Amino acid sequence: MLHIGCHLSASGGFLAMGKTALSIGANVFQFFTRNPRGGAAKAIDEADAAAFLALAEENHFGPILAHAPYTINPCALDPRTLEFARETMADDLRRMEYVPGNLYNFHPGSHVKQGVEVGIEKIVETLDLVLRPEQQTTVLLETMAGKGSEVGSRFEELRAIIDRVALADKLGVCMDTCHLSDAGYDVAGDLDGVLREFDRVVGLDRLRAVHINDSKNPFASHKDRHEVIGGGYLGLDAFERIINHPLLRHLPFYLETPNELDGYAREIALLRGLYRE
Repeated sequence: MLHIGCHLSASGGFLAMGKTALSIGANVFQFFTRNPRGGAAKAIDEADAAAFLALAEENHFGPILAHAPYTINPCALDPRTLEFARETMADDLRRMEYVPGNLYNFHPGSHVKQGVEVGIEKIVETLDLVLRPEQQTTVLLETMAGKGSEVGSRFEELRAIIDRVALADKLGVCMDTCHLSDAGYDVAGDLDGVLREFDRVVGLDRLRAVHINDSKNPFASHKDRHEVIGGGYLGLDAFERIINHPLLRHLPFYLETPNELDGYAREIALLRGLYRE
């Protein structure tokens, strides 16, 4: 079964997101835990969360993916910015326990002239502070495009973080197809090679989700600008290979393309038409 969905507004709660997903042909979805530019999160409605879990089981949903807000920087130089990231992530993970067994994705952050090694050390410290042995949410490091001082555009950087975190069993990776291509991993022309390299460095057992996005920019551009499926430099044939690849087809796919709901519905239908059952 192809588990595919898109990014949805969380303003109506879990049940509303589940119903919206079904209305556009999706059986997974991603959402921001709070305003993507920061701020306080809405209180969790336990009845709403329970109703969503029943809907998801009835409709064979895959895991839902909570995305941390873009404003957090888990390896920030400024102490207040760093503390904000840690408080936000800890709060997000507490809230995700109302829908146990799902995923939480975050951008590893920008070292801001501290250097990659210092950035990695701070990300590890952040994760050691927010992860708990009893949590049922898997935390995903997202592959990044390598824009500016981003950490996480190289597989080796992700592996270095995972290796140093005490509760590494709570960690996984979310591959972003646009980011991979922009970072210099040729997912359009050499998908097998990219997956071999990921397995060698990180391990395919850590790969838990895919952000499925085309790119407005050419290979190795380090730009991070998403495009609709088939409308960018990766091209439609690449996405047919990605969703059907034997090492990827069992994973949930989440669209982050520049679209509204009707556009997402068309993309989901397009990809379902390319999927080989």
